[in-house]
Amino acid sequence: MGSGNLKVSVHSGRGTIPINNAQVVIKNSSGVLKTLKTDSDGNTEYISLSTPNIETTLTPYAEGPWHGTYTVEVTAPGYQVTTINGVQIFDQRNSDLPVNLLVATRDTETETINIPENELHNSNQREQKTGLTARILHEVIIPEKIIVHLGTPTNNSVKNVTVPFIDYIKNVASHEPYPTWPEKSLEANIYVIITFALNRIYTEWYTSKGYNFNITNSTAYDQYYVDGGEVFENVAAIVDKIFNIFVKRQGHAEPYFTSFCNGTTSTCAGLSQWGTVDWANQGLDALQILKKYYPSDIQLVTCYNQAPIYSSFPGTLSNGSRGNNVKRMQEYLNRIRVNYPLIPEINPEDGIYGAQTQESVKVFQSIFDLSQTGTINQATWNKISSIYVAVKKLSELDSEGERIDIGNNPPTTVIRQGNRGSTVLELQFILDYLSQFYDSIPDILQNSVFDVNTTAAVKDFQNAFGLTADGIVGPSTWAKLYEIYKATKNNTNVPGYDDDPQYPGSLLKVGSRGTDVLIMQRYLNLISQVYTSIPKVTEDGIFGDGTKYAVSKFQELFGLSSDGIIGKLTWDRIVQTYDNLGSEKEKYPGYILKVGSSGDSVKLIQNYLNAISNSYPSIPKVTADGIFGSKTKEQVIAYQKIFGLSADGLVGPSTWSSIISTYHNLY
Repeated sequence: MGSGNLKVSVHSGRGTIPINNAQVVIKNSSGVLKTLKTDSDGNTEYISLSTPNIETTLTPYAEGPWHGTYTVEVTAPGYQVTTINGVQIFDQRNSDLPVNLLVATRDTETETINIPENELHNSNQREQKTGLTARILHEVIIPEKIIVHLGTPTNNSVKNVTVPFIDYIKNVASHEPYPTWPEKSLEANIYVIITFALNRIYTEWYTSKGYNFNITNSTAYDQYYVDGGEVFENVAAIVDKIFNIFVKRQGHAEPYFTSFCNGTTSTCAGLSQWGTVDWANQGLDALQILKKYYPSDIQLVTCYNQAPIYSSFPGTLSNGSRGNNVKRMQEYLNRIRVNYPLIPEINPEDGIYGAQTQESVKVFQSIFDLSQTGTINQATWNKISSIYVAVKKLSELDSEGERIDIGNNPPTTVIRQGNRGSTVLELQFILDYLSQFYDSIPDILQNSVFDVNTTAAVKDFQNAFGLTADGIVGPSTWAKLYEIYKATKNNTNVPGYDDDPQYPGSLLKVGSRGTDVLIMQRYLNLISQVYTSIPKVTEDGIFGDGTKYAVSKFQELFGLSSDGIIGKLTWDRIVQTYDNLGSEKEKYPGYILKVGSSGDSVKLIQNYLNAISNSYPSIPKVTADGIFGSKTKEQVIAYQKIFGLSADGLVGPSTWSSIISTYHNLY
């Protein structure tokens, strides 16, 4: 027997909102093997699971089983219980199971995902089409997302899912070949998978025929996408490097139609998946392998026309790099950390790749299973760019809702295809917002015109929630749209970038639970990085004794009634203090200020103590010149005596925090 490793990553909003403290239960046919909890980034630890030996996956006609098979059950408050059956674990490979939880509108809602056997055991042969009769795009693009139809093209009973293109490639590449194959074999297969998908998009093979998707997951026509399926770490690492490289023939613009089959139970005039293993074992690289199956004039071409999320990779960025590309990555990482607060802040965003940027990159890489080098290679550049776009869109949608002013009562106007105006815009906004949380609802352009795409999105929504799928928005559809929108928004509490969270209207205290508690825990932990007398708490959305103690320490530090209960006054002060952390000048400099110190940090303390002395005259005023001399030491000692600190004349973390908080209490 062998063993492989499994990690479960739990998110909502298509990977933009990590779900902390979700319960993950791993089972096999004998029962429960392990119960895990996700961390603040939505990840469990890796656990080792038994699986057949690797040799069974390296021989074409070896009898199964080829992998271990497990069931994963994920539970989190406010979300549907999600069960994934058939999770495949391969010997000597790490597997990451991404779970996108859907918001529950009823306590009993569940979702079950069944992962079928690897496509190598499917005898279907791809349809041999070139796509040349379809409408042709003017240029090759790497799309932001791809719409996958989960069945044959004419099967209208199955849903479409909208997937980031790079995630689509990782998924297919994890379910067509085996992840245990040699690297060059996998690389050749992945080039084929990328090119096949781009050919379908370039030729508009399905959309030109009136379908509302780009590709199917039926292997009789296309390639094997498994909705909810796991992704293998080594496969993902290859895709991150080459996702925008495709196969084309010299003198041709279009991606070559890279037909392929498994080469054993199914043969075709294209690549043999099992055959690539033999060629790789003989030392051929990926392009040499491809030329064994396709015309000799094929070449690998990098596409920089990536719409709209990826900028052309400028080359590796590392410690000492400078310029606009560094500044862009700093801005992206700082925005991403709103959703992933373990990522350290980079301040200032100055375009200089220093220790702060390096550490921020390392933490980002650890969260998203990239090699933790602290340098930005192409894989890290692409991942930062894609995550930035995803979290930014969700935040912008959140603020758009305020602008559009979704009220408490849905409209009474019946609207349908052909209508225009603000009511149509409101409909499109709600559908676009919900599309981030429900895979069956497609993204939609908010153009105030009830067009054919809006009609299709309405039908998808109606199908998803048990309404008559007529594409017309009347009272029952409006009521359901509002119900689902408000349930989703209340449960997920999408992090905003500029807007402060509002006091929920009721006290938070021991026994309270939910998103509002989680927000306060997260803010207190961030504040504690500067005000070190506040202890860190577990970010689990549960107001326990640890949270109460942290709240009381905050209240004590900021002159509030130290009862450990968050009312409006304490809520507002926590939010205000968190906002003030954005000011670089008020952050503890990281070293003790004492006689002989100089600089802006000394000058700030002198100014603040001079201001505090207006209320406490026994504190002498000094010249705020940024030089820590004997008079500044006397000033500090006088302050320390009044506020019960050790009167040593040194400004360490405790004295610094006390001076800052006292100043803000007074001013």
